[in-house]
Parts: sequence; structure tokens; C-alpha cells
Amino acid sequence: MNNSLLRWLWIFLPAVLLAGCGIYSFTGASVDPNARTINVHFFENRAPIVNPTLAQKFTEALRNKILNQTHLTQVNSDSVDYDISGAITGYTVTTSGVTNVEQGATDRLTITVNVVFKDNLNPKKNFTQSFSRFADFPANQSIDQVADKLITQINDQLTDDIFNKAFSNW
Repeated sequence: MNNSLLRWLWIFLPAVLLAGCGIYSFTGASVDPNARTINVHFFENRAPIVNPTLAQKFTEALRNKILNQTHLTQVNSDSVDYDISGAITGYTVTTSGVTNVEQGATDRLTITVNVVFKDNLNPKKNFTQSFSRFADFPANQSIDQVADKLITQINDQLTDDIFNKAFSNW
């Protein structure tokens, strides 16, 4: 057998075996191998300022993150292995930087979500926590001009944070 092929097998084969056993995945997720189902509830927007598309976009981003990076199946039931619910509690735009003439140079969109995670297989892993992320944008643009792009960016960060808290031992 070719030496480079043999080296490749020594590196790749253990990685495949570890990923297949349910203990480790390349996403960093540590999902109980006995878990099969999850219910990611719709995250209602309870922020004082309501972006009409944020709740749907956030909920879908969180569901997609979990379903794409685990073996779990979304089930709309209370009888599941994992249950995630919560609400969007903050959507604020503030000035984050000024120029030397005291004019806003950058503005900041901050989104906060409160998450309730229930692990019905191991209740010690349950948590309730707020997650908050932000993105800056030029002050000469309105929030309406940049909201879609910023929401996508912030949702990616928030869903990473929530996923890591729920399914990674970091």
C-alpha cells in the first residue's frame, strides 16, 4: 500500500470513527446519543422596538443551526428530548462612535434574546440566559437600509452562542 495513503488512513479513520460514535462531532456539538428530538419554539418579539421580520428570521436561524449540526429532529410537541423557548427582548439602535465634530460616525444595532433550554435527558444542563450581540453600521445610513444584513449577521452570532451553550462543553 502506498505510504501517503497509509498515512491518510491513520489520520482520517480515527476521526471518522469518533464522529460516528455520537460522542464527538466536527461542529463541536456534544449531543446525547440517545437524544432524537428537539422543539425550538417560535421566539416572540417582545422588544420595545419591533422589527416585523426579526422573530421569524431568528427562530428559523436557530432551528436551522441545530438541525444542520446535530442528528436531532424538530418536533412540535412537549414530549421531546430538548426544548428551547424564549423571546426577543431587545432591539436597540445607539450611537457607538463620534467624529471630532461631535457628529455620529457609527451606529450600533443590538439584539438581545432570552433563552430557556430544557434537557429532558439530563436536567442538570437546563439553563435560562440572555444572549446579546451587536453590529455597527455607518451613521449616514438609516437602520431601514441596513437592517436585513445586520439581522442576518447578528442572528448568526446569537445562534452560535446559544448552540455552544446548549450543546458544547466549552
